Amino acid sequence: MSKKPLQENKMGVMPVGKLLANMALPIIISMLVQALYNVVDSIYVSQISESAVTALSLAFPVQNLQTGFAVGIGVGINSLLSKSLGEKNQEAANRTAGNGMVLMFIAAALFMLFGIFGTRPYFELQSQNAETVEGGIAYASICCIFCLGSFVQILSERLLQATGRTMHSMVVQGAGAIINIILDPIFIHGWFGIPAMGVAGAAIATVAGQWIAGFLGLYLNEKFNPEVQFGRRYAKLDGPTVRTILTVGIPSIVMNGIGSIMNFGMNQILQGFTETATSVFGIYFKLQSFFFMPLFGLNNATISIIAFNYGARKPERITKTLKLAVASALVLMVTGLLVFQFSPDFLLGLFNPSPSFLEMGRVCLRIISWSFPVAAVCIALGASFQALGNGMYSTITSLCRQLLVLLPVAWLLSLSGNVDYVWLSYPIAEVVSGSLTVFFFLRIYRQKIKPLFQV
Repeated sequence: MSKKPLQENKMGVMPVGKLLANMALPIIISMLVQALYNVVDSIYVSQISESAVTALSLAFPVQNLQTGFAVGIGVGINSLLSKSLGEKNQEAANRTAGNGMVLMFIAAALFMLFGIFGTRPYFELQSQNAETVEGGIAYASICCIFCLGSFVQILSERLLQATGRTMHSMVVQGAGAIINIILDPIFIHGWFGIPAMGVAGAAIATVAGQWIAGFLGLYLNEKFNPEVQFGRRYAKLDGPTVRTILTVGIPSIVMNGIGSIMNFGMNQILQGFTETATSVFGIYFKLQSFFFMPLFGLNNATISIIAFNYGARKPERITKTLKLAVASALVLMVTGLLVFQFSPDFLLGLFNPSPSFLEMGRVCLRIISWSFPVAAVCIALGASFQALGNGMYSTITSLCRQLLVLLPVAWLLSLSGNVDYVWLSYPIAEVVSGSLTVFFFLRIYRQKIKPLFQV
């Protein structure tokens, strides 16, 4: 008996505006839930002490890099899988999913080793405060040793996103974040007879949410995602498939790696002032996630749509998707700018701030947020780089934004002895990155998108 043919994928036929909303909104909602979890996590930790907040700030580069590896491999899977489905090549789509799963397991093993052997040297390098060091070790080691749940969760989400099932992806990510939020106070403060575990409790809540979401994601793929078919033969590593996944994924990993180096470098610069400055920077990153995580959700949906329609040779849908993505990104990030300008005291007040923390944080939020609109354009246009196989452009722009421009400028401004000047490095770096993004986009448009109109 022959199989029922698959229906035409919505990414090739649905009106673009409706499609972008249909795919992006569930991801954005799940990203907002994720951002809420990040903030709630820090709110509970801030009730322990400012050193506990600093411990999480110093742990963030490791956690960010771990997520970066998973998301980077996921972006490569997403792009190749969407392209294969656009070309109606089911065998290539299945091979992409199987090889992607193996790559995720390899990456997870590396972070498990760091969790066992690397956390103590990492934190002792950054702080002399015993409470900060021990809290950071407890948090980071748990998150790394039990990180496989995070990798499985992100793989499941990407497989669902790549086939247009963003509602199921939202369920996976939302479930993990909500479980985390519920478990945070139970493990941190010791509710219902469970002993209070402080910072370690926050880590346990995090990995518990990731593992439960990972199992849920595998179930939803098996039950509701017929366009991805798993099998042992697809798990055998295939050179061309692995190369294609990594060609797109490594730039994303590098970008997150750059972000981790940037955070590490900024922490070192700010530790030269006070630990309060490091805590303020950590809280800024939690708060900005309310706007940047939805922006990256929009970016994820845009990558899938562009990659599918590039494989299907539909240039009008590519350009319309990009225009809508840029406009939506600007609306989102201008909103973020206004919130940070007019409500910094309310936002910082959530974290039990001292007067010096509040004063420093107020200036930090207002200065850095001026970079938000430029970042909106950079990230929205940058989706075309990864979707069309030019991930190196994303790497170059991210290098300028977070490393080659940001850190040197921040260090030079720190020599003034005034920490407020350090925050100016963000708008400066974003302007440089924005200029490069526009240049690269015009180039990729001429090389890959414009020729499709002439076929």
